[in-house]
Amino acid sequence: MNTAELAAVRPRLEEFAVEMFAPLSRSDQRDKGLTYLRGLLLDGRRKSMQPMAERLGVDHQGLQQFVSSSTWAVEPVRARLARRAIEVVAPDAWVVDDTGFPKDGAASPGVARQYCGTLGKVANCQIGVSISAVTDAASCPLDWRLFLPERWDDDSAATPEQAAAIRARRARAGVPDSVRHREKWRLALDMLDELAGWQLAPPGGGRRRRLRG
Repeated sequence: MNTAELAAVRPRLEEFAVEMFAPLSRSDQRDKGLTYLRGLLLDGRRKSMQPMAERLGVDHQGLQQFVSSSTWAVEPVRARLARRAIEVVAPDAWVVDDTGFPKDGAASPGVARQYCGTLGKVANCQIGVSISAVTDAASCPLDWRLFLPERWDDDSAATPEQAAAIRARRARAGVPDSVRHREKWRLALDMLDELAGWQLAPPGGGRRRRLRG
């Protein structure tokens, strides 16, 4: 979407942002949320903070703070997104899936050599587990989790030295101490419990897809 196309839909986008970010108590956070949405929609291959900020003509540090360190609860926003997705998609089923995100380095949270469905082979990647509302013509994720391999969990270390190295790696990547390795199927059950807590009843006759790992 170019700047002219974005300007044409701006009233609708602002209405959507008001609805989605209503749980945020501070007006500056709600404003940053709208700016972030505009950045995601604008043309450009890279969707990290600095390239998006350059396209928008704003300070990238403000966007970075909103996403990574600003204190606001994501769960109410995600619940609103899920309700809107179900309203629009009218799903025939919910699908549990895992998606690989190829990575070059070793610093991103949860990155490891593991099977990457995106590439169809074992590769250096992150894995996201999701539950999506789907029809034959559309799909939209309702909830998602980052899979954390055992090598990222110091509780699984064989020696104190390995545990210390893992803790240091987790700290550098900003992984909270409460986030531990959980099998993908357990992550899926966690998400189903969360969706049930948002009072989103799954459609009947949902299709199933087996997770790897």
